[in-house]
Parts: sequence; structure tokens; C-alpha cells
Amino acid sequence: MRTRAISVWSALGGLILLLLLVLAPTASARATGVPDVAAALKQGPVYVDPGAAGQLSTADATALAQKIKDADKPLFVAVLPANAQFPPENLLRNVRTETGITGLYAIRLGDRFDAGADRVVMSSAAVDNLVTSVRQPGVDAATELNNFVDQALPTMRGSAPASWGTAADDSGVPVAGLVVLGGVVVAGGAAGYAVVRRNRLRKEAEERAALDRLRVVVDEDITAFGEELERLDFHPAESGADDAMRGDYERALDSYDTAKSRMGAVTRPHEVRAVTQALEDGRFSLAVLAARREHRPLPERRPPCFFDPRHGPSAQDRTWTPAGGAPREVPVCAADAARLDDGRDPQARTVDTDGGRRPYWEAGPAYGPWAGGYFGGGLLPGLLVGTMLGSMLSTPAYASEYGGGDFQDFQGGDFSGADFNPGDFGGGDFGGGGGFDGGGGF
Repeated sequence: MRTRAISVWSALGGLILLLLLVLAPTASARATGVPDVAAALKQGPVYVDPGAAGQLSTADATALAQKIKDADKPLFVAVLPANAQFPPENLLRNVRTETGITGLYAIRLGDRFDAGADRVVMSSAAVDNLVTSVRQPGVDAATELNNFVDQALPTMRGSAPASWGTAADDSGVPVAGLVVLGGVVVAGGAAGYAVVRRNRLRKEAEERAALDRLRVVVDEDITAFGEELERLDFHPAESGADDAMRGDYERALDSYDTAKSRMGAVTRPHEVRAVTQALEDGRFSLAVLAARREHRPLPERRPPCFFDPRHGPSAQDRTWTPAGGAPREVPVCAADAARLDDGRDPQARTVDTDGGRRPYWEAGPAYGPWAGGYFGGGLLPGLLVGTMLGSMLSTPAYASEYGGGDFQDFQGGDFSGADFNPGDFGGGDFGGGGGFDGGGGF
């Protein structure tokens, strides 16, 4: 039986080899399209369409692919002919959708070039600047693509997709329509799945640990706000209360209930942002209520005190310099403003770290969503730049889930399918007027 099984497998191996030899030339000659580009880019970083083989030699394409693999970055390069199979409109977006992997995509279409990236990998401004810098009239594809790759690799974020294998793999450059049969597909798919599963399990363990720390801090905040409500000497039916005051009071109560219910439903660290945002809304409502009752001008909407959001809305800005960092303006409550003016330390919010209680800006990335809900994504980077928390949130390992970047779930190199911002890959004119449809790019 064993001899018979070996014979069967030997015969099958010969049949597979014969099919590869017979079908590959036919497949190379057939018409190709975006699905072929995407299928090839899932297997390797560089794709040269048969119709554009004269633009980039096999040796140049292989060297370019190896350079990207060695850097372990999710950079995808396609060299395509300018024909009806690849209409310029939405080409980048369509290639990104079909490939389904978060990354930076560069396409040479005929003698024209453009690129687009998921913003978690590279900002749109950075992509535009790189594209502009490498576009030169009459430059050949090899020079243009190598210039782009050399400038992009050091600045982009993320890791190469598991489906590419390792940098040591000598897989060459994909050819459109090359038939990869059952055993190869199954083996490659199993290896890729194992890598992806390991990465997911590691990320899930990190998220659980981060969420455990976040629960302690957020529960303290919710409790503190509830105590403020209990101490409030206001009753909706009291003498002098009007509808505006009652509305402020109701909004504060609603914020408290919202924070509790949202925290009870939290399963991922980034979801904590909505909880602290609700608490910030509630404290502002109490500040407005206090102003109405004391017949003072209503306060402007300001972020909470940077040093401890439990202090309530900030009253003014003060220059503050973190240890080892540069000076910056931060929003502070009146009490902390007075302390700084007197040369004293502010009353900082401390949290648990492996080294004991420390101010939250000297803690790990777990506290990014907590701070992000209070200060918002636009304000937070400027407040935290140069601090330990700010530095950790700026790295690709933490940018998405723990409060930096755009708070998305997918990192560079992750399979995200069609779940991406289409604006990152141009609008209807592909590249926002500087892409393949003309309008100034070429």
C-alpha cells in the first residue's frame, strides 16, 4: 500500500509539473486585469504585467522585490501597461481593494506613476511628497521605482504580510496567470495562517493586559464624577432653577449613565475613548450649570485640565516642560495654573506602572485611549510629544489600538479586505488631480 501511495504521489507530481509547463506560456499571453495584479501582490511585493515586461527587467524586478522583503515593510509595486485592461480612474483604489492588505501601493502605468497608502502606514502628505520627488520627465521605470522605494522604506510603518513568506525566500517576481496548484497553495496557506494566528494571539494578550489597567483608571474616574454629582447642592425643583439649569443637570446625569454603560460594554482598549469622552461632556455640563447659578458668563468649551482631567474643564493655558522634553502649552485648571506660577509641581494624575505609580504621560500605551477620549485625537499628539506615552503611541506597534494614529484596527501588512478609507487612495480622478487621469501630474 505504501509503495502504491508513493507511486500515486509521484504520478501526481509529474502531472503538476507538466501542467505548469503547458499552461504558464498560455496564461502569460492572455489578457490580464486588476484581479491578476492583486493575486500576484498577495504573493510578493513586485508585479510586472506581461504587457509591461519591457519597462522593468526580471533582474531589476527581482532586486526591487528583495529590497522590500529585506526591509519587512508592506510596500506593493505594480508595473502595468497603459491599455484598456487598466483604466486610470480609481486604479489605485481598485488594486488596494482587490489585494486587501493594509500598506503602501505604487503603480507605474505606462510612463506615468502614482502611489497611495493607508494612513496608518504613511500619511497622504508624505505619499504626495514622495511621488512628486521621484516624478521626472523621461526617467525609466527602474530608476523611478527604486528612488521611490528607497525613500519610502525608512519612513513607512507596518510589517510585510505573512503571505510573502520570509526575506530569505527566493520566490522571484510573480507572472500573471501562473498556475499554482493544490499542494503548493495548501502548504503556503497553512504557513501563512500559522503566522497570522500567532500575531493575533499575541495582540489579543496585549489588549487584555491593557484593558485590565484601563478599567482601574476609568472606574476611578467614573466614581469621582458620581461623587461630584452627589455633592452637588442642586435640585431641579429648587427656587431659582430654570429650564436651562435643569437641562445642564440632566446632561450631566446622562453623561454619568452613558459612561457607566459604555464601560460595561468595553471589550477592546480603544473603546475606552468613548467612556472618557462622556465624562468630559458631563463635567463641562456641570461647569455650565455652576456659571448659570452664580450668574457668571457661560464658560467656553475647553479641554479638561491636562494634569488630571478629574479637575474639570481647563481655565487657561500654561507653558509646561516634561522631564527631558521640550516646552509646550497645556490646558490647566485654575488651581494647577496657580501652582505652576508659584514654581510648584501640579497635581498630576498618577497610574500604576511596572515601576510604581507615575504620571499617566510617563506610563505605557494602555493609557492612550483614556487620554484620547479627554483630549481628542487632534490635540493629544501635541500635548504628549516627547513624553514616554507620546513616544510609544507614535510607533506602529501601538498607533492603532492604543490611541495614536487614526485609531483603526488594522496595522500595515494586516489583511483588512475592503475595510479602508477610500480617500487615502484618491477620489474619482485617482490621486486627487495629480494621478493617472491627468490634471497636473503628468
